Amino acid sequence: MDKFEYNYSAPTEAERKEIDSIRRQYETRVDSEQSKLERIRELDRRVKNGAMITSLTVGIIGALIFGTGLSMVLEFGQVFLGVIISVVGAIPMIIAYPLYKGVLKKNKKKFGEEILRLSKELLKENEK
Repeated sequence: MDKFEYNYSAPTEAERKEIDSIRRQYETRVDSEQSKLERIRELDRRVKNGAMITSLTVGIIGALIFGTGLSMVLEFGQVFLGVIISVVGAIPMIIAYPLYKGVLKKNKKKFGEEILRLSKELLKENEK
C-alpha cells in the first residue's frame, strides 16, 4: 500500500516578522497620508544625496590628482610637473563645497514646491 505523509511546520515568530516586512514592500499603499510621507522622505533624500554625491565625487577626484602630483614631487623628484599636477588637483577640491551648496540650492528649487505642498497637505490632515 502507498502511504502519503505530510509534515507541516509553521514559521517561527522571527520568520513571520521577516515575511511580513518583505510583503509590505510589495503591497500597494491605500493610506494616502503614509504614501505622502514616504514621498516627502524620498524627495528630501534626493535633494541632499544628489548634492553630496556630486561634491564627493569631484572632491575625491581632485584629491587623487593632488596626491599624484604630491607623490611625483616627493617620490620621483619631478618638482615642476608634480607642482602643476597638484595645483590642478587642488582646484576640484576647492570647488567641491561651493558645488555642494549650488547643487543643493538647485535641488531645493526643483523639488521644494512638491515637498511644501505635500507637507501642507499632511499637516492639514493631521489637524482634522
